[in-house]
Amino acid sequence: MSSRTLTRLSVVPAATAAIALSLVAPASAHVSATPSSAAAGSSTVVTFSVGHGCEESPTTQIEIQVPESVLSVTPTRNPFWEVESTIEQLDEPATDAHGNTVTERTASIVYTARTPLPDGQRDTFELSFTVPDAEGEVLAFPTIQTCEKGETAWTEVPAEGQDHDELENPAPSFEILPASEEDDHHDEGSAEESAEQTAEQTGAEADDAEDGAEEGDGTSALGWAGLAAGLLGLAAGGLALARTRTKP
Repeated sequence: MSSRTLTRLSVVPAATAAIALSLVAPASAHVSATPSSAAAGSSTVVTFSVGHGCEESPTTQIEIQVPESVLSVTPTRNPFWEVESTIEQLDEPATDAHGNTVTERTASIVYTARTPLPDGQRDTFELSFTVPDAEGEVLAFPTIQTCEKGETAWTEVPAEGQDHDELENPAPSFEILPASEEDDHHDEGSAEESAEQTAEQTGAEADDAEDGAEEGDGTSALGWAGLAAGLLGLAAGGLALARTRTKP
């Protein structure tokens, strides 16, 4: 087979791969939300990923709108961005995850770039909060991406029965999973098991100390007995030597 033929054959899979990547890229370019835990009532850190600019224009600001069911969020600092929390008053007081009565909530978190994020680079933003106790609910975070030229509003939420992938600019979101009682039971069991192990270890150490003390007492007694026997032997030896010298 000639080198020219090999070259032509190698171009085919390369071209196919390029087409496949071009088809996958738009789907993976959405602003996404990845929680560390999605269980109802759990503490989580959600990572928002921004993968491109606005029509190749660098990104200058990211505004993440917080769902009404989330009362408070804590943003993670990012050295390339200035971060600001927008607070709004509640129509009626509410009770937070710690049982405290609150009259205001975090409405949005705004990251403003110190240096615009180039279109060919990505960055991530983290928010920490408690997942609402609403199993099965989809928690959406409409996000506005502002660029040097234009903006993209990632704010679309699928209607009932609509597929999330059908949306052109879907809002970052995730579904709240059932609260896990198994983890709580495991933690309690681990605590009890740890306490039992500590008690057993303490008892074992006490027994070892007692045995050591008894062994120490026995060793001391044997030492004194050996010393007495040695002194008696020395005295007997001295007496025998004296008798030998006194004989004519």
